Amino acid sequence: MKFTAFERNLQGTGASRRLRISGKTPGIVYGAGKAPVNIELDHNALYHAMRKEAFHSSVLDMELNGSVEKVLLRDYQKHPFKQLVLHVDFQRVDATTRIHKKVPVHFVGEADAPAVKLDKCIINHVTTELDIECLAEQLPEFLTLDLSKAVKGQTFGVEDLGLAAHIKVVTHGRKAPTLATVVEPVEEVIAAPVAAEPAKGKKGKK
Repeated sequence: MKFTAFERNLQGTGASRRLRISGKTPGIVYGAGKAPVNIELDHNALYHAMRKEAFHSSVLDMELNGSVEKVLLRDYQKHPFKQLVLHVDFQRVDATTRIHKKVPVHFVGEADAPAVKLDKCIINHVTTELDIECLAEQLPEFLTLDLSKAVKGQTFGVEDLGLAAHIKVVTHGRKAPTLATVVEPVEEVIAAPVAAEPAKGKKGKK
């Protein structure tokens, strides 16, 4: 994806507030051995771009001062209740930059799985994104887990993704996460209706 940014000379809370009023979003770009540069972006264009998954998980082309740089979205701040992006941070990357980045997991083939078609099971998506390490230019937009052969009682892990050798899942010392589990359907037990007892007649006083 490609977007355009403009160098921002004015800094400070007041300058940022005026930018937002004029429909701009302040930001910064840093990394790749270059000095950080304060930037501004058109807010509406940025807001709509951020609704796309690829803007968060892939290498982006940022046009700035007539040249294009490869960057990653590293951080952003949103207004607590307004549809307003307050600030964005981008990191420059090149062919030698090794990065950690959270990447979404896409689940495919679920409707064709024997567990679903034959056994009426439900496939539970346990982990929907993974923190991976790789070279920036090798960053996948998403990871795909094929569930088309899932059977009753099966559990899917990182090893079922078939990741390329250059992609490493970062677990921070913990056990590799479960991605999906096949859950058997719960049989609904319908209780038999209880027959109402006949009302007891009141004995008359003698």
